[in-house]
Amino acid sequence: MQTLIARLLGREHVDSIDSVGVSFGADWAHDGPAWLLFGWLGLAFVSAWFYLKYQPRASRRRQVLLGLLRGTLLCLLLLILADPILEVAFSSHPRPVLWVLLDGTDSMNISDRLTEEDVERLESSIGVSPSANATSEAGQGDGNSANGTSGAVSVTEMTRSALIKSWLTSDGNPLAELAERFRVEVFQFRRADEVTGLALSTEETADAEIDPKYIASQYSADGPITSLGAAFNELRRRHTATGLTAVVAVSDFDHNSGSSPIEAAKRLNVPVFAVGVGATQAVDLAVDLQTSLKMKKAETSNVTVTVRQQELNGVQVSVRLTAHPMESGSERVAGQTLSVGERSVALSGPSTVLEFPFSPEDAGRFMFVAEVDPIDGETVVQNNRAEREVTVIDDFLRLLFVEYEPAWEWRFVKEVFHRDKLVGLRGFRTYLRSSDPIVRETNELFVPTLTLPRNEFFEYDVIFLGDMPASSLSTRFGEMVKEFVGKFGGGLVVMAGPRFGPGELAATPIGGMLPVIVDPDAQLRDDREFETQLTPLASSFDFMRLGDSDSDNAKGWQNLGRLPWYQPVRRVESSATTVLAEHPRDTCVDGKTPQPLIAIRRYGRGEVIYVAHNEMWRLRRKYGEKYYRQFWGQMIHRLGLSHALGSQKRFVVRADRQQYQPDQTALITVEAFDENFEPLTGDMLDERHLTGEVWLPGRSTEALGETRAITLAEYRPGVFETKVPVSDSGNYVVRVNDPVTLEPVDVFFQVSDLSVERRSATRNRSLQESIAAETGGRSCELYDAQQTLAKFDPPRLSETTVEVIPLWSTWLTFGLVIGVMFAEWLLRKFTNLT
Repeated sequence: MQTLIARLLGREHVDSIDSVGVSFGADWAHDGPAWLLFGWLGLAFVSAWFYLKYQPRASRRRQVLLGLLRGTLLCLLLLILADPILEVAFSSHPRPVLWVLLDGTDSMNISDRLTEEDVERLESSIGVSPSANATSEAGQGDGNSANGTSGAVSVTEMTRSALIKSWLTSDGNPLAELAERFRVEVFQFRRADEVTGLALSTEETADAEIDPKYIASQYSADGPITSLGAAFNELRRRHTATGLTAVVAVSDFDHNSGSSPIEAAKRLNVPVFAVGVGATQAVDLAVDLQTSLKMKKAETSNVTVTVRQQELNGVQVSVRLTAHPMESGSERVAGQTLSVGERSVALSGPSTVLEFPFSPEDAGRFMFVAEVDPIDGETVVQNNRAEREVTVIDDFLRLLFVEYEPAWEWRFVKEVFHRDKLVGLRGFRTYLRSSDPIVRETNELFVPTLTLPRNEFFEYDVIFLGDMPASSLSTRFGEMVKEFVGKFGGGLVVMAGPRFGPGELAATPIGGMLPVIVDPDAQLRDDREFETQLTPLASSFDFMRLGDSDSDNAKGWQNLGRLPWYQPVRRVESSATTVLAEHPRDTCVDGKTPQPLIAIRRYGRGEVIYVAHNEMWRLRRKYGEKYYRQFWGQMIHRLGLSHALGSQKRFVVRADRQQYQPDQTALITVEAFDENFEPLTGDMLDERHLTGEVWLPGRSTEALGETRAITLAEYRPGVFETKVPVSDSGNYVVRVNDPVTLEPVDVFFQVSDLSVERRSATRNRSLQESIAAETGGRSCELYDAQQTLAKFDPPRLSETTVEVIPLWSTWLTFGLVIGVMFAEWLLRKFTNLT
């Protein structure tokens, strides 16, 4: 009866009707229901009086019956005018929602070599049969099975995307089976910001039957990156569902970009069933290349090549390292390749590290290429080659050390960088407040004043700021330091001293740049000695790793010994600050955060490092400069080599990326300043814009071809931009003319169709299992996904809804009115009344 009533009211899938209430929408009936009762009584009386007095031809019984019918009809019409409203509370247990998320990235186009056991399982679950004469074309997803029709297709030749299509359209029809228990929605992701819903059938009605072939026809695998974390976040943000009970993720889990997929999956607050596609083991050989971004001309540097392998223990391979000059217009670009070295190595273990020494004879940009020949049986060969651009400089780093008096740290830092190949005697300059003004004027080691001309000040690459009183730091100096770091990408190292302390910087522009909030009233703490305690993040910074191994690194920091004092601060500046070393006992003003001893933060384009004392010279105690040089040398290389050196900072040409894929657009940006490092504007240029040219790729992989003129419009003062479409693979060089020096400045980038998705030949099974375990789901293979999901039977949530139904517009009311009218009409006909 409840089901019948619910259907009469236009509702389906109702378990029970909890309550029913009637009210009136018309104000006169809602405010005074008695008027409705009086109206019914009046209409009944009038109807009875009419038939009893004016219809004498009918018998008394028929007069009474006709009066009742006419009275009932008039009462129904009055009830409709009162706008009756029915309030019904329904209880139901709707089918829970299940999301299916398909991986649509390029790694799904990899054809795996599967084991015989996996082949048999896939054959039985997907319904395809191996064929000895199957062609590789079947592996591209064009085979009959992938389209849902019968045919013999070799599983070993099918791509991962073709396997997914075959799974969707298999005889077991997994989605249709799930649809019997869940409200299924299917999505696919191809990039970080795109999660697309797939239509379940060609019909647009809600109760349309699922069409697996139509779903498979919409699925494609052409995404450039696998960002599982972003896909989960986008799914949660843009697609909401009441009653979501689980997510089924079908992927190879080759996560290579974006936020943590495990944390993003946990934020869905439902179990994630991780269905793996792709081989977990494969014959694979890959190389990685590590080297400094900058090298010094005629100085020997080491280039590290790491060879990674799977299933190739004992195989002998040859590793080649070459350097390709990339200066535009040079004859060397057209054909010359510099051989750095070649090594033959027997593979053992998951990785092998090789060191290649290299002494560049020329300055300029070079593309280092490490490669190994493909091995029989490799599924992916794109990762057999690695490239890295390196700039060889015939220049030096420029350091400015600002100190009040010659402390021990000042003396030893000066000695270290005088002997450093990237700094030398020409690169180290200092300002000592306590020194004789005549010495500062005549000795080239010293600068005469802190307020140097802008064209001299901004040529420095790193500034050391030691223990200085606020009275010696002018506002102009502070503003130039702020601009030096924030706008030009320079590095700033602030070392606290025992005489004045960092509190002197609180009221200066430099105070707001520090990784810490200084206390102008704080005094140094020297009540008891302490040992420096490294944080877990310290190991990710080169200058904090004092040795090649963990034991050597620990030995180096132990050599620092117990320090007698440090300068406390109020707190760490913000979450953007990374604390690398801290006090073992003392805390900041919150009573919880340890006092930072070494901290770093990014400020604008540069970085600022804070050291809470000037006692690092104690690293020299037992081992001379070994650890001391490692600390300061790596720090200066980090701060100084990340941007253009010296006067090159005045006119910098950049591309928004170093590598593009065909048919993308490169954004070229020029940061331009005049001789005084003031921003250039269009009004200062004859043509109101900058001019340049693009050297397009030539016929060979190394040569440059024809050129194309470009113009760069002013984006804002000091910044000019243009967009360069790229289509052909190869090396591109953009040359922009400096209007001040009238010399060209180049930027290099590369266009390659090498996909980051092809860097790994195997599925990331560890991530797959972690996602499932952390969310309470299950990890399974494609061949047993249907069985795994069949065991998933979550309880249906009870859903109570209250629906307000205007009764005058229902079929029930319409039927009553028509029925009463028809009954009266028939009775009048039988009585021969007009």
